[in-house]
Amino acid sequence: MDEKILELQQLVKELRDKFEAKEKGLYTKAEFEEFEAKINERIAQIETMIKRPPVDGKNVGQPNEKKAAFFKFMREGKSALTPEEQKALVSDATGQILIPEELESEIYRELPKITIIRSLATVRQTRSDRIRRRSLTEVTVGWGKLETGTPITESTMIPSEEFQYVEDLYGLTKVGEVELMDTDVALESIITNSFSRAIAEAEDTAFIIGTGHANKQPEGILNSSVATVNAGQAGAITADDILKLIYEVPAQYRRNGVLIVNSKTELALRLLKDTNGQYLWQPSLQAGTPATFAGYPIYNQEDVPQIPAAGTAAKVAIFGDVRSGYRIINRLGMTVQRLTELYAEAGLVGFKVHYRVGGGVIRPDALRILNVPA
Repeated sequence: MDEKILELQQLVKELRDKFEAKEKGLYTKAEFEEFEAKINERIAQIETMIKRPPVDGKNVGQPNEKKAAFFKFMREGKSALTPEEQKALVSDATGQILIPEELESEIYRELPKITIIRSLATVRQTRSDRIRRRSLTEVTVGWGKLETGTPITESTMIPSEEFQYVEDLYGLTKVGEVELMDTDVALESIITNSFSRAIAEAEDTAFIIGTGHANKQPEGILNSSVATVNAGQAGAITADDILKLIYEVPAQYRRNGVLIVNSKTELALRLLKDTNGQYLWQPSLQAGTPATFAGYPIYNQEDVPQIPAAGTAAKVAIFGDVRSGYRIINRLGMTVQRLTELYAEAGLVGFKVHYRVGGGVIRPDALRILNVPA
C-alpha cells in the first residue's frame, strides 16, 4: 500500500512539473492535456486499488485469487464457491459482482480497437456519477494610450458551472455451457471479447447520436451545441462543402482535425476532385492508419447519416479535433449478474453486464458539423 501512496505522490509531482513547464512555454496546451489525461487515468487506477484492500487484513482477494474466484463464479455460480472464495469476490452496493480490475482493464483496452470515437476522444476515469467543469468568461482588452484619453476596456469575468454525467448501460451476453468448462484463459477471452463488443457498439452510437442526460444517454456530437455548416445544395455534397467545413474550424484545432462520415458518404467523397483535377481522397499507405481526405484522416461511423435525397436534411459529416472537443468518462466498477435458468433449455448461461459511461462535448469550437439542407 505504501508503494501506491508513493506512486501517487510521484504522479502529482510530475503533473505539477509539467504544468510549470507549460506555463514557461516548453509544452503546448494540447501536449499538456494529453499528459494530464494519462496521469489522471493512472491515478484513478491506483485509487481503485487502494479502495479495495484485502478482506479482514488477510491475504484473501489478491488479484490472482479474485480472478480465480470470479471465473469459478462465472462457471458454476455463487453457491458453488467456498466461504474463502466468496470473500474474494467483491460486490457493489446492490450486491452485483464487480468484475476484477485486471479483467475490467482488459475490456477497456479492447474498446478503442472496436470503436471510433473512444479512440479519438479524451478519456477520463472517475468514481463519481458526474464531473464538474467550472469556467470563466474571457477578458476583453483594447489598444490605446490611457494618457491620451483612450478609455480602458472593461470586462467582467463571469463564472459558470456545468456537469458531465455518467450514464448506465446494460448488456447481455450468452455463453455455452461447454465453453464455460474450458480453461481460465479461454473464458477470459470469451468474456473480454463478448463484453467489449456489446459495450462498444452501444457507446459508439451514443457518442454520435445520444440525446443527453435528460434521456439517460451520453451527449452525442450530432445532438450537441456544435455549430453546423450548410452544404451549398440539397441531396449532395461537393469538394467546396468539405473544404468550407474544414476551414470553419479554428486553426488551433484544425491541425489535429479528423473527418467522420458514414461509409456511403466516404464512397461519394472518393470521387471528389480539387480544381486541378486531383482526387481529394487518398488511400492509406500503411496498415492500421486511416485514409485521408484533403490531407486529414477520415473515419467511418455508420451512425452518422448518409447523404439524403433532395427534400430531406441531414447532418452528414463531423470535422475537428475530437480529443480536444469531446470527453468520455469511465465510471470504474463494472458488474456482472449470472443468469442460469433463463437460457437453460438452450444450453446457455446468460451474463448481464452493468457498465457506466458518460460522454459529451466540452469544447464546441473544436468541432463542426456539415448539414445537407432539404
